Amino acid sequence: MTSVEAVAQRPPWTADQSMVNGMAAKKVTITLDERQLDRVRALVEAGKAPSVSGFVKHAVGVALDDVAGWGALLAEALEATGGPLSDDERAWADEVLGVSTQPKRRAA
Repeated sequence: MTSVEAVAQRPPWTADQSMVNGMAAKKVTITLDERQLDRVRALVEAGKAPSVSGFVKHAVGVALDDVAGWGALLAEALEATGGPLSDDERAWADEVLGVSTQPKRRAA
């Protein structure tokens, strides 16, 4: 098997198995549901993910790309329908939806 074939058979999150790939990295703590963590660890044990950290890094990348995609889709839809909401339109929508634009007060 050539190295190109080996890379093509790996899941996408295994392409970069190093902690730092030329970009600054920062260690953070996250909280996962125990079942989710068990499933991620099972993928690592089966060799389908390089590490828990590698899996989470890939998942965050996918989520960020997804958000960017939805943002682009929304911008396109707004452009096709007259652009972003005006202040008056936003105020009307907030009123209809019962959304308060006043800052929430903290309990004393």
